[in-house]
Amino acid sequence: MPSDARILIVDDHQDTLYALESALAPLGYLLGRATSGDEALKQVLRGQVGLLLLDVRMPGVSGLDVVRYMRRVEQTQHIPVILLTGFGPDHHLTSAAFALGVADLVMKPIDPWALRTKVRYLFDAHQRHLALEHEVRALHALVKDHPESGGPRPALPHPDTRVPLQRAQGAHNGKLEQDRT
Repeated sequence: MPSDARILIVDDHQDTLYALESALAPLGYLLGRATSGDEALKQVLRGQVGLLLLDVRMPGVSGLDVVRYMRRVEQTQHIPVILLTGFGPDHHLTSAAFALGVADLVMKPIDPWALRTKVRYLFDAHQRHLALEHEVRALHALVKDHPESGGPRPALPHPDTRVPLQRAQGAHNGKLEQDRT
């Protein structure tokens, strides 16, 4: 797992950034901050963001705009996003957010315990996913570079050829048992 992956917290209000950082600090993850959608996109594109906590409504580039852009770029399309809103339930926002593949939509004020649980799960799952992708790429490279990988693979017996033999032996043994009695 990349040890320098961090959680990026994005909100245009400094007090909200501070509150979110305080809520997440006990988890021990690296935290980053941004105060606008533009700044968030720049940091995400630089890499090493493992999770995004993103305010929906910000001046300029909104949280939904950030997610729309991230989903179009291969290197950022799988980063988990938790959207934050202080404007209460909104069916249109909820539909748009989940259509873009956000992991969750959380209402402010935020319950720190619930947020830590969601963040821990999403961040760790994403890091495990990245580690598995890395391992698969390494295994593919090993197989590709292995001198025997280009040749034919040994033929395995077809499963249908073994099953009737086992059945025939069992049937034969059963018949012998009956003949003996």
